[in-house]
Amino acid sequence: MSSYDTLNEQQRTGVTTTEGPVLILAGAGSGKTRVLTHRTAWLIEKCGVNPWNIMAITFTNKAAGEMRERINALVGHGAESIWVSTFHSSCVRILRRHIDRIGYDTNFTIYDADDSKSVMKEICKRLEIDTKIYKERSLLSAISSAKDELITPEEFTLRAEASADYGKRRQAEVYREYQAVLRKNNALDFDDLIGKTVELLSSDPEVLDYYQERFRYIMVDEYQDTNTAQFELIRLLAGKYKNLCVVGDDDQSIYKFRGANIYNILNFEKHFPDAVTIKLEQNYRSTSHILDAANQVIANNVKRKAKTLWTANGEGDPIVFRQFDTAYDEADYVAEDILSGKRKGICGYGDCAVLYRTNAQSRLFEERFIVSNIPYKIVGGVNFYARKEIKDLLAYLKTIDNARDDLAVRRIINVPKRGIGATTLNRVSDYAEAYDISFYDALKRGDEIPALGKSAGKLKPFVNFIQTMRSKLPYLGVTELLKEIIEETGYVKELEADGSEEALARIENIDELISKVTSYEEGAEEPTLGGFLEEVALVADIDDLTEGSDYVVLMTLHSAKGLEFPRVYLAGMEDGLFPGYRTITSDNATEELEEERRLAYVGITRAMRELTLTAARQRMIRGETQYNTVSRFVKEIPQELIADAGKKSSSRSPQEAVASGNDREASGRTPYPVRAKRPSMRQQPSGQSMQAKAFSTANTVKGSLSYDVGDRVAHVKFGSGTVTGIIEGGRDFEVTVDFDTAGTKKMFAAFAKLKKL
Repeated sequence: MSSYDTLNEQQRTGVTTTEGPVLILAGAGSGKTRVLTHRTAWLIEKCGVNPWNIMAITFTNKAAGEMRERINALVGHGAESIWVSTFHSSCVRILRRHIDRIGYDTNFTIYDADDSKSVMKEICKRLEIDTKIYKERSLLSAISSAKDELITPEEFTLRAEASADYGKRRQAEVYREYQAVLRKNNALDFDDLIGKTVELLSSDPEVLDYYQERFRYIMVDEYQDTNTAQFELIRLLAGKYKNLCVVGDDDQSIYKFRGANIYNILNFEKHFPDAVTIKLEQNYRSTSHILDAANQVIANNVKRKAKTLWTANGEGDPIVFRQFDTAYDEADYVAEDILSGKRKGICGYGDCAVLYRTNAQSRLFEERFIVSNIPYKIVGGVNFYARKEIKDLLAYLKTIDNARDDLAVRRIINVPKRGIGATTLNRVSDYAEAYDISFYDALKRGDEIPALGKSAGKLKPFVNFIQTMRSKLPYLGVTELLKEIIEETGYVKELEADGSEEALARIENIDELISKVTSYEEGAEEPTLGGFLEEVALVADIDDLTEGSDYVVLMTLHSAKGLEFPRVYLAGMEDGLFPGYRTITSDNATEELEEERRLAYVGITRAMRELTLTAARQRMIRGETQYNTVSRFVKEIPQELIADAGKKSSSRSPQEAVASGNDREASGRTPYPVRAKRPSMRQQPSGQSMQAKAFSTANTVKGSLSYDVGDRVAHVKFGSGTVTGIIEGGRDFEVTVDFDTAGTKKMFAAFAKLKKL
């Protein structure tokens, strides 16, 4: 039996429909990568297509690597000729060959986010931009959004002037200057990689024809995440033969904040009228209870292409919903449930993932996991390549590779310290600007800069070192080059002399960088310094996730896309948090809520066997206690899919509990007391759990209240109001107050501190 016989009917249709535009709507866990790889093999084996004429493009290095491995396994000989790459890597390859046709040197530098921020700082200083009003990050974001839409600095300026918006005009001024600096440094940022490729293909018919002939069959993964620039790139490449197959799921379009345009997939048939649409709806990942919940939630979105996930995996366990008094209780429960599963042999730590809407939610889980000795890893923390010692050494490599990169040169000219002062550097910079040359070229002419005087002598050792390293490029591998830089600069020796834990950690990071370089050289067909720097620049945070390790994963819902776990906890399922207040109160609330609902759908469909949704009635946000109701996304799940009293949760649905005005019943557990401020981890007494400590220090109400239903009371924040309900909860009272101006609020008496009027 061939591997094609293992495909289901819809997958097989996606594989064998090879001519013309094809839209494959691939629901979560429906085997889209399997379809893409088998489609590639089918084109070669059954259609006689030359591997050289096939392009498969996706978003992350990890996805591209997995696709490459699977294609190699299926196709065998000739697979190396297939262009399997990310959008950005593909554009780098094209630009390295042809960017000189639009006025750049092919030896350009790629700026990462930190590089761009450094450029922006200099521009704001030069243009006397008040960064308290116009934040550097927001200026960069505005520029990035413009580039996503292929809006040039000139077009941006015209729009700004037409709008008569002073802020937009300042953005336009900064955009023009930012692009001029990159151009002078022969550098491109990430957005430029796409935009300049589109510019090249649009302006040079010869280059366009070459790549249209080269890529006669194009496949695009995760098409719902494409922005306008990426859409235009694909449209240009597929313009001649129109053999374009895009695979994606509009229900998983969650990157609008990064520029993703959901209408690229929603309007695919309009852009390509002859398109064939194929739906992959059989899910191979989850149980039917989980999929039924996901289907019911996402059905509330209007802007979507109808599809319904189903599975042959069986019903599985009901979904568990738990609501707690506080976020501390929520973290306690999750930790205990993971420990319980581990003790009973139901799951390993590596089977579990805790997903949340915002990074800030991780803190309580971290603290609780530390106390419980639960191994965990936060995905999406500080990027390895953003650490100082790594940035410094990469700047040396960038300077040796492309001495026109002013940013890299300025970063390392005093690393290690060479006694070159700010005044000297400013004079060199002025000279470079006056003669329209790079900062490094100005350093080489130090003797010709009158204002430098004796300071010129301090520049020579640095210039000589860079020149010496550049002369060794043809003879040294990248690993040897890096080791020589470390040795000659004394970088590690200085850290060893320091001897602190931080210094030792930095040395370990440098060792890891050396390992990375070595790994690159062993894996690359033709390893080069430029190739290594490109690979580093294109690495995504999520690619760092180690597989097979036994630890609980903590991550945001956005980071979780594309992953799967046997046991998933979706935490913070509350209106005000998920969806957030900004979304609910937005001027564009309907569209914003649809994006949030897609994010909930992504979270639900990460679960393979068990799904637990948790919420807290009150949560500390920015130092203030916030009272939240159950998320509307939880309420959209049918009651019959939620665990009954014989399982882990209440026999009443979250909908019924909320409707009754007594959310406590939705948790199905004895109410916890309202907690006082928790002690730090160092203050925790040995042998006493955080939960027990909380009971002993709780701010409880032991006597009767000083007010009753119908009384007028005052709250420090909400003002005056009338008590409309009091429910005794054992250790505290839940009080409902109809405030004159703030509306109806539910709160716990110990926290509310209401005063009778």
